[in-house]
Amino acid sequence: MFHSRRKFIKSTLKVTAGSAIAGSILSPLIVNGKSLLPNEKINIALVGCKSMGFYDLENALKIPGVVCVALCDVDENILGEKCAEVEKLQGIAPIKYKDYQKLMDNKDIHAVIIGTPDHWHCLPFIAACEAGKDIYVEKPLANSIAECELMEAATHKYNRVVQVGQQQRSGAHFKQAIEFIKAGKIGVLRKVNIWANFSYGIGRPKVADSPVPAGVDFNKWLGPAPLRSFNASRFHGSWRMFWDYGGGLMTDWGVHLIDMALWAKDITVMPDIITAAGGNFCCPSFAHETFDTMNTSFQFKDYLINWEHTAGSEVGPYGRNYGLAFVGTDATLVIDRDGWELFPEWDNDSKKHKVPIIEKQVGVGSHDIHMANFIDCIKSRNTPACSIENGSLVAKYAHAANIALRTKSQLIWNNTKHNFGNNSAANAFITPVYRKPWVLPVIS
Repeated sequence: MFHSRRKFIKSTLKVTAGSAIAGSILSPLIVNGKSLLPNEKINIALVGCKSMGFYDLENALKIPGVVCVALCDVDENILGEKCAEVEKLQGIAPIKYKDYQKLMDNKDIHAVIIGTPDHWHCLPFIAACEAGKDIYVEKPLANSIAECELMEAATHKYNRVVQVGQQQRSGAHFKQAIEFIKAGKIGVLRKVNIWANFSYGIGRPKVADSPVPAGVDFNKWLGPAPLRSFNASRFHGSWRMFWDYGGGLMTDWGVHLIDMALWAKDITVMPDIITAAGGNFCCPSFAHETFDTMNTSFQFKDYLINWEHTAGSEVGPYGRNYGLAFVGTDATLVIDRDGWELFPEWDNDSKKHKVPIIEKQVGVGSHDIHMANFIDCIKSRNTPACSIENGSLVAKYAHAANIALRTKSQLIWNNTKHNFGNNSAANAFITPVYRKPWVLPVIS
């Protein structure tokens, strides 16, 4: 798969050692605020090397001119493994870091991919902004509403190019479907039903606490989150189901799918009312704090977005375990990453469908397209497909949904005060309390 890629990089760079990466052959991308030629090298680094972060990096390395110069992770095992894989892909070993701050000090790095657990997005993101680096950050943007707003402010203060990893924004069939809806071809869009049923949402079977694995700096892994003992059921691969590090299926898949519902109406503000119901109703032998069963409604003046998930299940409406149903007056459009199809309403008077029946539209993956868009925007300084505004807004929707259920209250967002009005219980979840010595950044 990567044979031609390795051959290309080796023949292009003419280097054999990792120390050569920082040399003069790799020119700075931006000089005096201006982009250099499109064929200039782009030096990229990855913070958080397991899972999606490394997948994002692999997509970046498929693009001619992109070179991975550094990796950063608090797990020496992952760091060593991924460093070796990068060397195989590009013929050059990246520099290894365990401290993201030292990585940010490397002036040869133009852009950073952030693939850490959610609670570790904000600090390296803002450090990258301050260091003048562009950023591809995995979704959700952050693990709290306040962090999302800080990251949005930092993006604008330091004039950075930021792509949030909600790749449906780059997907051809998602674009086609959104254009179809906006053209009025399903009639008036009045609501969207969204569902996401995944087995992994219940976490892993409960296990006893155990010693920290060799090579893992667990204190740094916890970072600003509260101090806790080590437990394998809330570490690699399952941290997302615990409030200190993630928001469960709501923030994992919610940001992907709710983003499409916002896009269809070009919504740029929080909803009028947020309500939620559910809880942890199943699988007591599995370790998770986030909700395994949940329904949420986002109410607007003339529009309704409904979300539901059933963790531990893999079945759902229309024979899909996840997806969106855009309900219009003339038809319902159902979509997931595999494609979309139309279900027209029947007109009893004319004895025919209100809109023509069309064949199912097939979708293709868009992760690589999304990364290519980011690299293009680094050069052009254009706004990427999923801007910081898009990523911040939908993450706030997802967090608000969880807050509504955690406080068992109806929420109304105050756009002026950036809180839930007089709801002190809900407001307590807006801003995280960072564990010392980590400090929540201030952007003035």
